[in-house]
Amino acid sequence: MTDTVERAAATPDEVQPYAELGLKPDEYQRIRDILGRRPTAAELAMYSVMWSEHCSYKSSKVHLSKFGKATTDEMKEHLLVGIGENAGVVDIGDGWAVTFKVESHNHPSFVEPYQGAATGVGGIVRDIISMGARPVAVMDQLRFGDVDHPDTARVVHGVVSGVGGYGNSLGLPNIGGELVFDASYQGNPLVNALCVGVLRHEDIHLANATGVGNKVVLFGARTGGDGIGGASILASETFEDGVPAKRPSVQVGDPFMEKVLIECCLELFHAGVVEGIQDLGAAGISCATSELASNGDGGMHVWLDDVLLRDPTLTAGEILMSESQERMMAVVTPDKLDAFLAITGKWDVESSVVGEVNDSGRLTIDHHGERIVDVDPRTVAHEGPVYERPYARPAWQDGLAADTLSSADAKKHYPRPTSGDELRRTALKLLASPNLASKAWVTNQYDRFVQGNTALAQPDDAGVVRVDEETGLGVAIATDANGRYAKLDPRAGAKLALAEAYRNVAASGARPLAVTDCLNFGSPEDPDSMWQLVEAVEGLADACRELGVPVTGGNVSLYNGTGEPGQIDSSIHPTPWSACSACSTTSPA
Repeated sequence: MTDTVERAAATPDEVQPYAELGLKPDEYQRIRDILGRRPTAAELAMYSVMWSEHCSYKSSKVHLSKFGKATTDEMKEHLLVGIGENAGVVDIGDGWAVTFKVESHNHPSFVEPYQGAATGVGGIVRDIISMGARPVAVMDQLRFGDVDHPDTARVVHGVVSGVGGYGNSLGLPNIGGELVFDASYQGNPLVNALCVGVLRHEDIHLANATGVGNKVVLFGARTGGDGIGGASILASETFEDGVPAKRPSVQVGDPFMEKVLIECCLELFHAGVVEGIQDLGAAGISCATSELASNGDGGMHVWLDDVLLRDPTLTAGEILMSESQERMMAVVTPDKLDAFLAITGKWDVESSVVGEVNDSGRLTIDHHGERIVDVDPRTVAHEGPVYERPYARPAWQDGLAADTLSSADAKKHYPRPTSGDELRRTALKLLASPNLASKAWVTNQYDRFVQGNTALAQPDDAGVVRVDEETGLGVAIATDANGRYAKLDPRAGAKLALAEAYRNVAASGARPLAVTDCLNFGSPEDPDSMWQLVEAVEGLADACRELGVPVTGGNVSLYNGTGEPGQIDSSIHPTPWSACSACSTTSPA
């Protein structure tokens, strides 16, 4: 029996699996209060994914606001699009702009390393496309467990193959990144992917559903059963014994479909037949419809029957939650719909009209002729729970800081070399460390020079890509973090990460203009981890103010921990990639 809005109102006491979808009891009650009834199964699916930590930033939002407060008018000189959009956009001169962003795909990459990493690259590329830009390069920031642990090889080789396989197939050069092994990341590897795109100022596009009567078109790959519940279950929470197998929560990517999608979207933008395009990543159709409606005139009606499916057995809730890759949603005026469909047809990209913009102030969705969703889109996309989690300096922090090489215990267990032979053995041991040894075995699997515009790439500390052949204008990107520094002092560690990226960009001959970040921390419900996050955010905000570069946006990944709260090893080393300075240059130094 279909769980319609009418049925939900008539059966208020029906038990619903909200906990299995990642919602807390008070969050479920809040949904009931908002709706004035229990949610339908489809509405519950939407709220669960959109109110997840991954999508709503409910534990970090109050602290991330410090980035905006730290941005002065002078720092906005080159900022064309800032925080709150799919990606930030920076003016680099001569009418050119660059858009760039970094996002995490950590937990999916532990469950299924190849697809987790590959779809992380695909997702961040689509964020860049949705701004109206052509993607020109990618980078990856990787953290893995102990190099000698038996499971590390599974994760490392799967992730590296996924990053290279997807990026190489797209024809995008991988121009830089980082790779570190440390036992703290054993159960929670970090796979952060960055993409940079270029565009003319007049080509900037923002995603919102405006214009009553405009059509909502879903195009790209068909919707399947992969990635269902990814944002609410897999991308935010820790893994627990007894939970059903999570493999279906990992998306399956097709880079060749995405390559066609890139060219199709750019032609749609160039032809002027779209009002805006939104990518379907985390939370799938739930995210795209609710965010477009919330950002626009506030109303949209969707008929779910017209969503093209790979699996006809999917329920309405599964269709809404599916995170199947290589899909985009566009808002198109009726008079341009035929031209839109002609372009998607030219590229053999399947498309279907699935909705219409209205002024109802509601997001309504029908399935098989029955109303299964009737919500205020703002409550789904932008007015979810916001927590001010308790945090406190860890009890073990002072002891950790005091445990230096100069301490008596360190001198006893790690005596300093006293002879030439001992110095030689120490030097060779350091050179053999996987964190100091050459990373060519990884970077050689990535194409650094495809498209012919790469001026600098690995092993250089910054990547440089030519933007305009006539003027020689280019963009330089660097990404840096040091989890050990941040563990010792999260505030200073975040500052040092930004300073290192800033220096690497400057050393390439470029002028640093802006920053995007990817903040990887433990459970926000652990006061120790929450303190690390707050300190790092404040440190990064202070460093941006001091260096005069604004944050254009970024990503937060939490619940990266498997230990007991309150313990020194409860989570990964706090790893704030600060993140990637973007800048303009005419030639590499």
